[in-house]
Amino acid sequence: MKALLIWAVLLYFYKLLKTGDCASTHDQVLSIQVTTHQQADIVRNISSQYETVLWSPASPEYIGAHTEVHLFVPANNLGTVTDLLQTHHLTHQVLLDNTKELIEMQTRNESSDPRSSASYYERYHSLEDIYYWINKTAQEHPDMVKAILIGSSYEKRPLYVLKLSGRQERAEKRAIWIDCGIHAREWISPAFCLWFVQYSLNFYNQNNDITEMLNSMDIYVLPVMNPDGYKYTWTTNRMWRKNRSSSKESNCVGTDLNRNFDANWCTKGASNRPCDEIYCGQFPESEPEAEAVANFLRSHKDSVKLYLSIHSYGQMLLFPYSCSNEEVPNHAELFELVQEAAMKIRRYYRNNYKYGASANTIYLAPGGSDDWAYNLGIQYSFTFELEDRGRYGFLLPPSLISKACNEALLALKSIALRVIQKTQPQP
Repeated sequence: MKALLIWAVLLYFYKLLKTGDCASTHDQVLSIQVTTHQQADIVRNISSQYETVLWSPASPEYIGAHTEVHLFVPANNLGTVTDLLQTHHLTHQVLLDNTKELIEMQTRNESSDPRSSASYYERYHSLEDIYYWINKTAQEHPDMVKAILIGSSYEKRPLYVLKLSGRQERAEKRAIWIDCGIHAREWISPAFCLWFVQYSLNFYNQNNDITEMLNSMDIYVLPVMNPDGYKYTWTTNRMWRKNRSSSKESNCVGTDLNRNFDANWCTKGASNRPCDEIYCGQFPESEPEAEAVANFLRSHKDSVKLYLSIHSYGQMLLFPYSCSNEEVPNHAELFELVQEAAMKIRRYYRNNYKYGASANTIYLAPGGSDDWAYNLGIQYSFTFELEDRGRYGFLLPPSLISKACNEALLALKSIALRVIQKTQPQP
């Protein structure tokens, strides 16, 4: 009888562990090692169900043999998902044990006053705070900053570009374009744009590199290209990627703005299904955000010499093509620029960044803004994927903003100074 009682108690605790009633009930991010094509099919299936959100790669179609997958799994489905992984002998580990805690860390202690302290730029900020910051920055630096309204989002939020200019008059007008926040959940991206603007204003005429950049070129900075999606990540779903457009054809919301440009639009590596994370939209530039950026760049194509789009995560310095495995005519030149930038990051910050042509370095991604800009005639076109490599992913803690931004700043200065030399007007 005693043995039976012990057996019943053990069975009870086993069931508790199995159902997760006494285990962690937090949402988690799992790292899954896929080794076979059969396992790839299983993980593709899991990533499309159970309220999971695929962090990396961007879409189930990129999951193949020998792929590392980062998957957000809500607490209520954690037991089911981990059981499936174990059943199919899929090696996995917990990357993030409590995503809610990290999200709270990203959103707490925010201040709406940029003058409150230097740590303003080491925190993430709501869309309302960023709009306030844009207006304040333009008002306080009228000699160097001009706010330009280039269009509006699907939900009619303004798309503001900050034009930064040095105080030195020059005859020729060359320019750099930087956009941030094309994907809503990549919060370190808008944080970098704010960081970069503040750095430029603080260190102009103090730091030789930024002074040369501003004296040689205007710098156009779009802090949040996807304001609707960014707002949604603050209010409703932190893991949201796309914009917030809708159509009569589907109940699903959103288009991937980085599949909506006219560069091999909607071919392999994009989707024509509105529910997919890499949905390409109804036609090239169907989304007002993509159209506004494209129109601005078309009207400035003779002056813009360097295009840069800031993303996360993965720690990569990339250049065209994303939409094709074909090499661009100046492939060797672009490779040399990102290689030099990556070497500087490694030397100064002891951190490793991958570099190369996008399609061959990660995967095919047609309809991207960097490819479109390159085909427009901007021969120096790049995408930066900022920190990290997956330890925190999209939930990079505020304490790491400074490091991520300094690394990106170093790469940007390295490339920009070389482009300034290469595009010097002939006497």
